[in-house]
Amino acid sequence: MGDFRLGLAIAAGKMSALSIRRLGRGGGTALPGVVSNALDHDILDKLAARVPGGCVVVAGTNGKTTTSRILAEILERSGLGVIHNRSGSNLVRGITAAFTEQVSLSGVPSGQIAVIETDEAALPEIVRRTKPRLIVLLNLFRDQLDRYGELDSIARSWKETLNTLDPSQTILINADDPTLAAISEDSPAQRLSFGFAECQYTLDHLPHAADSAICRRCGASLVYDELYLSHLGDYHCEQCGYQRPALDYGAREIQLHGLDSGELTLGTGDEALHLDASLPGLYNLYNAAGAAATALTLGMPGWVVQSAIGEFKAAFGRIERVEIDNRHLVLVLIKNPTGFNEVLRTLAMSEMVDPVMIVINDLDADGRDVSWLWDVDAEHLAEVEAPLSTAGIRSGDMAVRLKYAGIPESRITPLGDLDTALEQFVESVPEGRTAFILPTYTAMLRLRELLHKRGVVEMFWET
Repeated sequence: MGDFRLGLAIAAGKMSALSIRRLGRGGGTALPGVVSNALDHDILDKLAARVPGGCVVVAGTNGKTTTSRILAEILERSGLGVIHNRSGSNLVRGITAAFTEQVSLSGVPSGQIAVIETDEAALPEIVRRTKPRLIVLLNLFRDQLDRYGELDSIARSWKETLNTLDPSQTILINADDPTLAAISEDSPAQRLSFGFAECQYTLDHLPHAADSAICRRCGASLVYDELYLSHLGDYHCEQCGYQRPALDYGAREIQLHGLDSGELTLGTGDEALHLDASLPGLYNLYNAAGAAATALTLGMPGWVVQSAIGEFKAAFGRIERVEIDNRHLVLVLIKNPTGFNEVLRTLAMSEMVDPVMIVINDLDADGRDVSWLWDVDAEHLAEVEAPLSTAGIRSGDMAVRLKYAGIPESRITPLGDLDTALEQFVESVPEGRTAFILPTYTAMLRLRELLHKRGVVEMFWET
């Protein structure tokens, strides 16, 4: 009866995905998982257990889509078939939908290993159901407070989950995040770490949006010897002696090349692997280092890691480059204060003067509470001469935030509704020039729908 139920759930999931796509109602990246789970509540557990090489779960507030895509690319280039929720649908329903699509009707996986990107709140259930061989934790930042509550509640749930693991499992953490270091130190699983061993690009003080500056052992304030990004850095506690764990994979010789790329050398004990990343910004070098460390932990060849990272194409909306009407658009997703800050920091460091349109929505997937805009260091934009436009449901709120950041009103153009704003913005960009669009999540989806109608991008489930 169990096998029959599983087969029925797989077939129903496949049929619903096919129907949704043929009807043009979306990519079928979530609803098929709802259907399959309704028919067999254990379908994800059963299918994950059938993957020969086990599952790798990737979680974090920022960077999980890019990191998991880089990792999947490395594994595929190494000759492995990879089951992966590539669309970025990362709740239980989306992960289930990805599995049902990538197994046969009898439940035989199409790949030898699974790479599962998971939402922060879904991590405990995904770990319980898939029993991963390796869990990769990238960071924990303040995100959608109206959806998840305070960062501490997520940290507590993660810690409880990590404490249920066994010694056959491995955790790979970004040790530059003091929260991840603290919540993983008592886990029975093997713990490995990656981070920046040295970096010339440092911050003078904690940004307003930074969260984890408190020692989780004694409650004293952490002292940062180096601060790289939000609360990520090399830290210690002067009261109890707690400090950043030793790095198993340490990044050195970090170089940023404007808005195009970056590079680093990843130390792995006695060896070093030079990585040229085709993505800009420190945050993307963290993603590249995390993906490389994961791949090396899984035993992948260094030369494959190098080639995959060097040739990687950004996921939809993550430094995605689009050509339209002889203009070059760069789409950069912004989801929370830390991610937004790093995008603005990267733009400011490049001293760019290209037009920027910021598109803010407040739908459920964006977070209804837009007070997070006041946690963003929008003052970075006062350092560049770029003309600025705002659009989306909360276009006015973003324009006000820019005004209070000290940017002259003459540089700010509120465009309102995205459907009309896109055309106006593109027309304002001189032919042959580059412009940047910074949308929140639902704004990015709508933006890509509009660009798809113009024939310049594929829909996200097709990329």
